[in-house]
Amino acid sequence: MWHGRFSKDPSERLRAYGESVSFDRRLALHDIAGSKAHAAALRKAGLITPAELKAIHRGLDSIGREIRAGKFKWREELEDVHMNIEAALTKKIGPAGAKLHTARSRNDQVATDLRLWMRDETKSLAASVRSLQKSLLALAVRAGDAVMPGYTHLQRAQPVLAAHHLLAYVEMLERDAQRLAGAARRADILPLGSGALAGSTIALDRRFLAKQLGFSAVSQNSMDAVSDRDFACEFLSACAICGMHLSRLCEDTVLWASSEFGYLRLSDEHTTGSSLMPQKKNPDIAELARGKTGRLYGNLVSLLTTLKGLPLSYNRDLQEDKVPVFDSADTLGASLGILSEMFGAAQWDKKRMAAAADDALLVATDWADYLVRKKLPFRQAHEAVGKLVALSIKRGGTLRDLTLKDLQSASKLFRPDALRCLDARRSLAARTAEGAPSPKRVAARLAWWRKHLSGRAQ
Repeated sequence: MWHGRFSKDPSERLRAYGESVSFDRRLALHDIAGSKAHAAALRKAGLITPAELKAIHRGLDSIGREIRAGKFKWREELEDVHMNIEAALTKKIGPAGAKLHTARSRNDQVATDLRLWMRDETKSLAASVRSLQKSLLALAVRAGDAVMPGYTHLQRAQPVLAAHHLLAYVEMLERDAQRLAGAARRADILPLGSGALAGSTIALDRRFLAKQLGFSAVSQNSMDAVSDRDFACEFLSACAICGMHLSRLCEDTVLWASSEFGYLRLSDEHTTGSSLMPQKKNPDIAELARGKTGRLYGNLVSLLTTLKGLPLSYNRDLQEDKVPVFDSADTLGASLGILSEMFGAAQWDKKRMAAAADDALLVATDWADYLVRKKLPFRQAHEAVGKLVALSIKRGGTLRDLTLKDLQSASKLFRPDALRCLDARRSLAARTAEGAPSPKRVAARLAWWRKHLSGRAQ
């Protein structure tokens, strides 16, 4: 493609080191879409004839069919997806194919392709996020009114509905979908027409190009347009944050599926055994998804590091943007898909949860609240209940074993009705503030999510 300037061909080692077609061929169909729009803009500018435009479109459509069918022959010596398609087009239709690159550089071409690809990929990932939300919502519905311990510091803290716990992850995933949509909006700007870095003396109608490709805006600085990968960083960041949420969900799942907790039963189809120990049933899917989060983090850091030292405008370093972007899309998409399937088949062990939630210590705070309602300052109420906890531990019993006399030794404000406070369901029913886990609040939120998710595009 640059033989006019060079008298010798690139070395074989340079070709192998510099090729990107092994991975950027993934942009092929988007490259074809961009090329068809560019050809239409060339025709609008009077630079090609109607017959040439028709031949270019026909040739590109034919190449697209070959690529979809897996019959297109990719050539490493042509370096990248762009030159492979252009060479194939010229071979098919002759000189008209060689006119296609007029007023265009691979710099603005690849920036356009990647934005087109990302626009589609974020939609696909957002749909996968929604599928996981629906799977978790269904699991929350199957939990019914089951109560489980809520944890802080991985220590039993206060009772919550299992549905409320799961809905926390549904909320997180909603923010992930919003972040992906935000990255897509930032990618929705057309760089095509920026040339290598300074546009071209052959000015094409960029608004026309944007309309052809469905972009909502046109870039306003040609140097920024060809070197900007902020949108890719945002995409990788959204993937990494979503991966973090999946990892937390999987950590809970690994704990819940253990013999020590026993709250959740995973299906045989979504667990594995041991090559040595015949009794094992391992939550490998959750562990793998947790582990793959590290790849998502690494991909983000990889691209940020590539970009941090680049002067304006385009530099060949930017070839390294696509591998982490593609890998994160694949990794996150696979994790979302398998987790949606796994949680769809999971079942609760409500008896184990109920037994754990029956721990009177989970509602010790309710005694402090009782005293506060009697006008005792909270810090004093906290101290009084702490003494009662210490007393029950010293005696080797539970808070329910304490008598009214015991309670009044800590605070004279305790009355007989205080003995009825240590009930998890009563405690939950009293937690009525917006966002709290009372059964009525959780039921309302479940209904809201059912309506919200059923109204989302599939």
